[in-house]
Amino acid sequence: MFTTRLISGIILVLLSIVIVGQGGALLFGVTALISVIGLFELYRVLGIEKRSLAVIGYATACSYYGILWFEGQRYMTLLIIASLMVMMALYVFTFPKYKTEEITGAFFGVCYVPVMLSFLYQTRVMSDGAYLVWLILISSWGCDTCAYCSGMLLGRHKLAPVLSPKKSIEGAVGGALGAALLGFVYAAFFGARMSEFQNPQASCAIACAIAAVISQIGDLAASAIKRNHGIKDYGKLIPGHGGILDRFDSMIFTAPAIYFALTFLK
Repeated sequence: MFTTRLISGIILVLLSIVIVGQGGALLFGVTALISVIGLFELYRVLGIEKRSLAVIGYATACSYYGILWFEGQRYMTLLIIASLMVMMALYVFTFPKYKTEEITGAFFGVCYVPVMLSFLYQTRVMSDGAYLVWLILISSWGCDTCAYCSGMLLGRHKLAPVLSPKKSIEGAVGGALGAALLGFVYAAFFGARMSEFQNPQASCAIACAIAAVISQIGDLAASAIKRNHGIKDYGKLIPGHGGILDRFDSMIFTAPAIYFALTFLK
């Protein structure tokens, strides 16, 4: 199991480097694909993956990425509101076919997976995005590694004792500090190429620290959903890791966190 997980992890890292580094249509297409797959995984957990309600969710996700590709961001809010209205119309006119929690779960899924994960691509197309997009991976994977190490060495106080007994407050702090340090070091090498920031080292360190804190919430949120529905993994797509949501749970949160943190730090 460990060998399978290790090999899969190495392959994922290599693919991420190629896809994120290439950017453009390749990154856009891959992000859209894993968003739809992740949405399907979530809907399967909620038990609605093959119902009409899910079709609205899939259509919304595809439409969202279509608007994003053609740079029609001013229509995003309209799309999200329209999606909710259509879901509520289905709820009303087929009553009592769907429960309230199924409608809210379907709408939540659209915002949780496709919308939030799309900020990986949106960060890549920012000014200086070819360098800034790597902060998403640094804050996500770096936080995981640093949190694990500091938790093993210093962990005494439980962060979420019922949900995740092995995670500690010390580990969480160590993960955030470690991600900030990695962001600072990264900017020390590439900061001269970031024209939008007066102090790229400080900006990248702050952005990574913010994203690291939020990434841990994302990780715990994904675990909470699994616990509530009595499952171990969201899927089996990635050998040794589970499904898309099992592997990208923290990145779903770090992508928008990095995007908006950098936007305000410019």
